[in-house]
Amino acid sequence: MMGRIAAVRAMEILDSRGNPTVRVFVELDDGSVSAASVPSGASTGENEAIELRDGDKKRYLGKGVLRAVANVNTRIAPELIGMDVTRQVEIDRRLIEMDGTGNKSALGANSILGVSMAVARAAASFCRLPLYRYLGGAGARRIPVPAMNIINGGEHADNSVDIQEFMAVPLGAPSFAEGLRSVAETFHTLKKILKSKGLATSVGDEGGFAPNLTSNEAALEIIVQAIEQAGYRPGEDIAIALDSAASSFATDTPGTYNLVWSGAGEMTSAEIVAMGEKWVEKYPIVSWEDPLAENDWEGFADFTRRLGERIEVVGDDIFVTNTRYIERGIRAGAANSALIKLNQIGTVSETIDAVRMCRDAGWRSFISHRSGETEDTFLADFAVAMDAGQLKTGSACRSERIAKYNRLLEIEQELGDRALYSWK
Repeated sequence: MMGRIAAVRAMEILDSRGNPTVRVFVELDDGSVSAASVPSGASTGENEAIELRDGDKKRYLGKGVLRAVANVNTRIAPELIGMDVTRQVEIDRRLIEMDGTGNKSALGANSILGVSMAVARAAASFCRLPLYRYLGGAGARRIPVPAMNIINGGEHADNSVDIQEFMAVPLGAPSFAEGLRSVAETFHTLKKILKSKGLATSVGDEGGFAPNLTSNEAALEIIVQAIEQAGYRPGEDIAIALDSAASSFATDTPGTYNLVWSGAGEMTSAEIVAMGEKWVEKYPIVSWEDPLAENDWEGFADFTRRLGERIEVVGDDIFVTNTRYIERGIRAGAANSALIKLNQIGTVSETIDAVRMCRDAGWRSFISHRSGETEDTFLADFAVAMDAGQLKTGSACRSERIAKYNRLLEIEQELGDRALYSWK
């Protein structure tokens, strides 16, 4: 029996920042309906697939997505009706061909990805399989270690911190449930410490606290303090992961940066690398994302040469989940891991290709949410399916982040003794 697509439709909904995004519904000929919602990023790489916005300033300040919705309803839907829903690669290829651009700017990556995700979910339902098993096969059983965002800075917060994300990583826990508990406890302990110091406990886009601190390094100091006060050992039970999002403080002069929010001032690539070496020596850092800007390939390679044997050097804006840039990075030794975001590339199939390329090169892949999220839990299943072993999806607050964590708790419980959990 074949599950054929009977209808595809889209609607405009709101994401976690109150901005419009796309939700797509796929109906099969057996009457079943599956849906998927598309996230959106604030700190974006210049080579990412393009989400289509209306540009009408009188409506959602120009951020409406009615054009993307219309593309799904009037252009994409007629092309997919009657297709076998389990032919994910074929469907994604047709979407790419229909768009006809290199960055999905004609139909919009938000319309294309919404369809691609909804098709995958509909196929899993038709096959009576959980999404992680449908996408990952019978062997999909690794629950990712969460990198929980506990302090926000950069473009994700309005404070005096340049580094965009400081994350707590429960690499010493015996299970996902216990790991999640330990970093949630650290998050709440950090809140108490911030309050005791008279610092703000308001949160940024991804749920991490956004205090005004004296320096970027002060954030590391206070996180170590929170880990210890929560009853855990820094570097053994809980480590630290960073996302500099360095493109956000890069200057127009290649290889130079201006850490203006913290007042650290101008720095060269070499000085950023030296700072990285100092911090990795001093603090329990295990992963560092985008330590240099997306066009600073030499700086990335230097950072990886000096620190790649000790930590995971993750490329996000530099690679944008695109095999073309990941392949260049592999040749250049620019990193040893790539961040994986579905909406950076725009289809489920292309995202899987990016993960596969990382694996074949001996790199790791780090599955990630976006700062503008929805309650959709697709990402949690996807992380298990990809056997990536690591996921960042925000803090221990904000329901659009918690939804992913709760879904992973469900998957771990479903897998029982078969579930695997480890950072490496």
